[in-house]
Amino acid sequence: MVMVMSDKVKSREKTPQSFLAQWHEDVYCVFGRDPAAHSVWEILLTYSGVHAVLMHRISHRLWKMDWKLTARILAAFAKMFTNVEIHPGATIGRRLFIDHALGVVIGETTEIGNDVTLYHGVTLGGTTWNKEKRHPTLGNNVLVGSGAKILGAITLGNNVRVGANSVVVKDVPPCCTVVGIPGRVIQTKGAQIQNRHGIDLDHHLIPDPVGKAIACLIERIDELEARQTEPAKIAVDENCDNCEAESVCIPRKESPVKLAVRG
Repeated sequence: MVMVMSDKVKSREKTPQSFLAQWHEDVYCVFGRDPAAHSVWEILLTYSGVHAVLMHRISHRLWKMDWKLTARILAAFAKMFTNVEIHPGATIGRRLFIDHALGVVIGETTEIGNDVTLYHGVTLGGTTWNKEKRHPTLGNNVLVGSGAKILGAITLGNNVRVGANSVVVKDVPPCCTVVGIPGRVIQTKGAQIQNRHGIDLDHHLIPDPVGKAIACLIERIDELEARQTEPAKIAVDENCDNCEAESVCIPRKESPVKLAVRG
């Protein structure tokens, strides 16, 4: 029964949507990912990330119709009003949400899956000037933290989380968490994501590998300092006289012999 339902959902996701249906999903997906959203009118009037996505839907259709100049002009106006730059050639899936939306850049050959969440300052950029696939591909349910940079024709699998201010330049397998510069996989969550609705916003729970390494170093230093305060354990020599110190023996320093020098 579950397999049949999942097959129906997948087939429905692949079904082409009308323009208004895309807009409807782009607006209503905000309620599931931003607790500050209270009404549809609030989203339509105040969410610049939603404005950017809605206008990109138009410019992308113009781009595919080979009205490239018109598409670029519309994208430029969208950038002026929303502070989000999305190239009209970028392919964006269903229910993209750009939260706060300041300073987001999405390049021409970028491909974004369904239910992706981007925060402010995210860059999906290229690493070459050649006219080829030069921007990243993001799978479904990907979350990219604020200030993160994903560069090059790399692929992030489904359910990947990218920590804030990370720089990702290599492929990331599905269901992983990436942090750091350059980005490193620090956590694998398995085949299932935590949230049954498909959106995982628990990016504040991302482990801190640098903090963990520093904590280990401090613990090691404390251990070494504790050892320095202990008296040195020296095996008792067979010829050593018995004393109250038992197993702790502090060897006596013999006073140097002074030789009288006759004149």
